[in-house]
Amino acid sequence: MGKLNSMAVGMMIVSSLGLAMNVYGADATKAPPTDKQLIASAMSAAPAKVAKDATIVVMEADGKMRTLRQGTNGFTCMPDNPATPGPDPMCMDKNSLEWVHAWVARKPPAAGKVGFMYMLAGGTDASNTDPYAAKPDPNNHWIKTGPHIMIVGADASFYDSYPKGANPDTSMPYVMWSGTPYQHLMAAVK
Repeated sequence: MGKLNSMAVGMMIVSSLGLAMNVYGADATKAPPTDKQLIASAMSAAPAKVAKDATIVVMEADGKMRTLRQGTNGFTCMPDNPATPGPDPMCMDKNSLEWVHAWVARKPPAAGKVGFMYMLAGGTDASNTDPYAAKPDPNNHWIKTGPHIMIVGADASFYDSYPKGANPDTSMPYVMWSGTPYQHLMAAVK
């Protein structure tokens, strides 16, 4: 998967997209989770039939991706990031993974590549308006979203059918990061 720069990784950590690449070992007072614990966390992001055959990866403290388990179904799952306030493991298809890489690199996502992501353990730590917000402030509309799925990379007209805004009703489908190249549909599943 390659190396991501540390600034981009830091920004990714705060997103509910989980697009939350996990950096472990940053807190020297806590023992890092075992690979078995990381795999279990990552698998909690998706339905069991998807998670059991997904590739499981983790972002190491040095910014390099480490594959914990090679999968066969085209999905990639990442464990919860302990540095964020709530659960944020995620599982995504190939197009979503490419979308995440574009977001992290601050490049436009490829057109015509709609992706699907699971965050069935929830996502509790992201600005609804700023894709690169690192922490809550009075202007970036930090939100909490429980278990959800995401549609990324759709044509802009797709998102016109759904509510947008700084403070959405997270129990209904809504658009996160509206008006940016990284807008995506968030849809609660519980």
